[in-house]
Amino acid sequence: MDPEKTELVFQSYGRCCQREAFFVDFYDRFMGSSEVIREQFVKTDMAAQRHLLRNGIMQLILYARGMPDRKLRDLGKSHSRHGYDIHPEWYGLWLDALVATVAQHDPEASPALEQAWREVLTPGINLIRDAY
Repeated sequence: MDPEKTELVFQSYGRCCQREAFFVDFYDRFMGSSEVIREQFVKTDMAAQRHLLRNGIMQLILYARGMPDRKLRDLGKSHSRHGYDIHPEWYGLWLDALVATVAQHDPEASPALEQAWREVLTPGINLIRDAY
């Protein structure tokens, strides 16, 4: 993975994390992408879920920066058909919602940065998705 791109995404994520609305807006956008996805979160403690998201995104970035894949493999198991049953096709919607939310909240957002987010997170997302 290109270290410059991972650093750009890491810095961008830091800017986004300064705004609590980032996580709220992400879930509004993600759940708005599909009725089925919205139903997945009906009984979810969203404050706790936003905390998990915050950590999960960081794990994806750290994986791209060379950290071991253990935590992402654990996420893959928990999100598989034997866990939360997160369907593989939902990950594209998740990434689209995330990139759109970054564009909304990062004052330094640009098309190149949005592409960097996609490139940096995709290997980790694929690792999680492939555990389905």
